[in-house]
Amino acid sequence: MNAPRALPPPVRVTATLDTPLSRWLWLVKWILVIPHWIVLLFLWIAFLVVTVTAFFAILFTERYPRPLFDFALGVLRWSWRVTYYSYGALGTDRYPPFSLGPEPDYPARLDIAYPERLSRSQVLVKWWLLAIPHYLILAFFTGGMRAGWWSGGLITLLAVIAGFALAFTSRYPRDLFDLVVGLNRWVLRVAAYASLMTDVYPPFRLDQGGDEPASGGAAAREKFL
Repeated sequence: MNAPRALPPPVRVTATLDTPLSRWLWLVKWILVIPHWIVLLFLWIAFLVVTVTAFFAILFTERYPRPLFDFALGVLRWSWRVTYYSYGALGTDRYPPFSLGPEPDYPARLDIAYPERLSRSQVLVKWWLLAIPHYLILAFFTGGMRAGWWSGGLITLLAVIAGFALAFTSRYPRDLFDLVVGLNRWVLRVAAYASLMTDVYPPFRLDQGGDEPASGGAAAREKFL
């Protein structure tokens, strides 16, 4: 009997480490990203409204309205680019664009496959009940989520260590980069699940590196309920 064919992951997070990186620019990026933080504050208020609207749409129609889905994906993409530029990774010195689009030329990219149908039963519990184990892990990774960007916690600590490595050696340790991207990938997978954009439960697995794994274990793709 043939084993089931693994499906591509619905959430794809990729990143390219830019070289060379400035030895000292990372010290002032907290100032440079302030305009993005202001815009993201309002975008994430809209994101929450969209998610509530999508909740009722899924409950009654089993569909996430495509325009709302594209907007929510755009907010996550924007947040990931700002996070990657600043203290969620420090993986590029290219200033993030003010854009909800995919921006394929930017070194931090996110794509979420649009689901044709979503489970009515899952939508009632996945964002608060099923995701609780991931929330506990992510609290350690991120130090908490704040209006669409994550700061503090293990991810920021590792990024700052990378910043000091840049300052003294002009190099971003590759193993450290792979770990930081893997942690951010976990965050974004959970964010997509908790915001109702997929029914595929996020795997308890740290997929490190800038490239998204082509496929994962079948168990990680099984739907709950």
